[in-house]
Amino acid sequence: MEYGSILIKLIAGFAGLWAMTRLLGKKEISALTPFDFISAVILGDLVGDTIYDQEQSVLRLIFSLAVWTILSIVFEKLTQHIRKLRTPLEGKPEILIRDGRVDVDKLRKSSLDFEQLRMMLRAKDTFSIHEVAYAIYETNGSLSILKKPQYEPATRGDLKLPLQDIQLPRSVVEDGEVQPDMLERLGLNEQELRQKLQEKGCPDVRSIAYAEINQDGELCIIPCAQKESG
Repeated sequence: MEYGSILIKLIAGFAGLWAMTRLLGKKEISALTPFDFISAVILGDLVGDTIYDQEQSVLRLIFSLAVWTILSIVFEKLTQHIRKLRTPLEGKPEILIRDGRVDVDKLRKSSLDFEQLRMMLRAKDTFSIHEVAYAIYETNGSLSILKKPQYEPATRGDLKLPLQDIQLPRSVVEDGEVQPDMLERLGLNEQELRQKLQEKGCPDVRSIAYAEINQDGELCIIPCAQKESG
């Protein structure tokens, strides 16, 4: 009877938390999907009850986790193989801005207002709604945008400049300390690095918070912040 009660509570908790998450809206869970959020809450409670409640045995926790694992697998399989269930169970992306026009009904349906929309656009380095051609509110709560052509940054192809191989920047100084392994990869020695730093007006390595060599072979330096007096 105890295991049956746990089973019923788990199924009820699964359904109740899923419904609550869908009703609250995607913004409440940030980058998590609704199912990820439910799993985190349920699993946290299961483990917490076992740790702090002496009446809860390890066997009950194992049983609960087993049931939750089966429910999770069934849920994933259903959404993967039955497309018709994917939208009602996981939701679907909403186009909030289409052809430069805000769909106010979709905005309200997603439990968002204009201030929240502007905040999400600012997180995408876009400070004006006028610059956006399309904005899609994803099922995980993130916002994907496509800017109008006149506001898109120019590329080397647009400017008809020769293409370059992309390389990651290499850090040569971190927190005032030279990185010898990276210097060896770059074919430099510490003396050559110090000479370059001196040419940049930074003779003391300890005064440098971070320095890297970018893909153009240039040395970029970020000095340490000066301590405030008093």
